[in-house]
Parts: sequence; structure tokens; C-alpha cells
Amino acid sequence: MSRDNESSRQESHRQFAVDLFNLVWELMDQEVRTEDENIRMLHAAHASRFHWGEIGTPLELERGEWQVSRVYSILNHPQSAIYHAELCLDICKTNGIGDFDLAFAYEALSRAYAVAGDFKKCQEYLELGKQAGKQITDDENQEYFFRELQSVGE
Repeated sequence: MSRDNESSRQESHRQFAVDLFNLVWELMDQEVRTEDENIRMLHAAHASRFHWGEIGTPLELERGEWQVSRVYSILNHPQSAIYHAELCLDICKTNGIGDFDLAFAYEALSRAYAVAGDFKKCQEYLELGKQAGKQITDDENQEYFFRELQSVGE
């Protein structure tokens, strides 16, 4: 494959990953979604993660896993939510990713266990999330994180 073709392929993956990630956010932010929109949101989250998997860094991979986990939590599929949240946390730990992203990996696990009805595990990850959240260096990101953490179990 020529250098130009490879560059074009990578740019296509990047554009699809970003566009699909943003679409998922739009759908997640809707107060009410149809079943078709829920299915679209799920497929878009997986598709975004796929495209990041082709060209992304560990940071994009873990954020993709976080988003897939959040979608499964929203859709009340706890086992899939837990699985993808564990992948997110593993990517963070393996690659030394901390701060905002590590805190949200714990948030994802806490939320997934809340959906599963395992409140002991939910509380365990909630506490880890709080500890990690206190380490977020950007004040605005820290405030956002704690607002999101408060919604676990709602």
C-alpha cells in the first residue's frame, strides 16, 4: 500500500471514529430515545471503538471502551457494561493512564455494578473513583467527574 493510501486509510478511520463517538454522545444525551435510537447508539459505540482500534492510541482505546460500557449501562445490560469497563480500566493500568481517564474507568465499573444490582462492588468502585477523582488536575474536569459520579445508581 502506498504511503498516500495508508494516510488516507488512517484519516478515514480517524474521521469515522470521531464522528461515531460524537453521535453516541448526542444519543446518550437525549432524555428519551426510541428502541431504534438505542440500537443505533450501541452499534455506533462499537463502530467508533473499532475504528480507534485500527489507528488509535491506548488513550482513545480506553475512552472507546468507557463509552461502550456507558451505553450498555444505559441499556441495562450489566454483564457487557462490566466487561467493557474492565477493559477500560485494564488499558489505563497497563499504559499508565491516570487522571480524568482512570477516574472514569472506576466510574464505569461502579455504574455497571449498580446496573447489575451488586451494590457492594458498586460502592467499592465508587470509592476508588472518588480517590482517583481527587487526583484530577484540571478543576473543571474534576467538577464534571464528580457530577457524573453522583449519577451512579440513578
